[in-house]
Amino acid sequence: MTGFTVLIADDEPLARRRLARLLGKLDWVGRIEQAADVAEACRKTSELRPDILLLDIQMPGGSGFDVLEQAGPEPPVVVFVTAFDHHALRAFEANAVDYLTKPIEPGRFGLAMERAKSAVAGRHQTDHIAELQETVAALKRALRERPRYKHEFWVKVRGEHIRIAQDSIIRFQAERDYVRIHVAGAEYLYHETLTALEQRLDPEEFIRIHRSAIVRCSAIARLKSAPFSALIAVLEDGSEIRVGRTYAPGVRGRLIQS
Repeated sequence: MTGFTVLIADDEPLARRRLARLLGKLDWVGRIEQAADVAEACRKTSELRPDILLLDIQMPGGSGFDVLEQAGPEPPVVVFVTAFDHHALRAFEANAVDYLTKPIEPGRFGLAMERAKSAVAGRHQTDHIAELQETVAALKRALRERPRYKHEFWVKVRGEHIRIAQDSIIRFQAERDYVRIHVAGAEYLYHETLTALEQRLDPEEFIRIHRSAIVRCSAIARLKSAPFSALIAVLEDGSEIRVGRTYAPGVRGRLIQS
């Protein structure tokens, strides 16, 4: 069932039926429920969490204000309905969107319900904006907490510094306190150890296959077997790198079983 849920809380059966009849003419109202006293009104408010509550002030077991006191931190939008207009001031102090006196006049009822509808829609919009703000905040926190991986390298070549983009790199090869960066048709010496560099590379993009070699996953063209259960990675540039024995299970799990 679509539409707003409305709870009528009134101890007079005739009044409840009249309100239900008027509500039935509103195409944006879905479910209509009724309560005849304070206890029932409290229970149904808690169970149904109605969008709008048409609330009589004087009922068996207490008053409409007692119902609101037990409605929790997010009460429904309230329209008070009563035969006693001297309760109006207190009704609005309880944050009612409108106040109707009996007997209910259809035109006045329609105006009150439009106000209630707008209040519910505004509340939903506010909740939606709050949810979006929470989502954006969570994404920003995640971005701040995400490790900052290296995405480019600057190498010195004959007095000039050349930028090497990460996605052009085929592999890194260790050379003591340096690494040799291999790209298609060229290679460059970079001053950093392979172990230190590994900590700054995105593990989704690169994989260490030997104590002296890290390769870009997408640069691995195929894996082939070698004697003594060894494994060799054949890269897109035609080079072949032997997979270290301790790294082989991780390479198989990452590349073959993914």
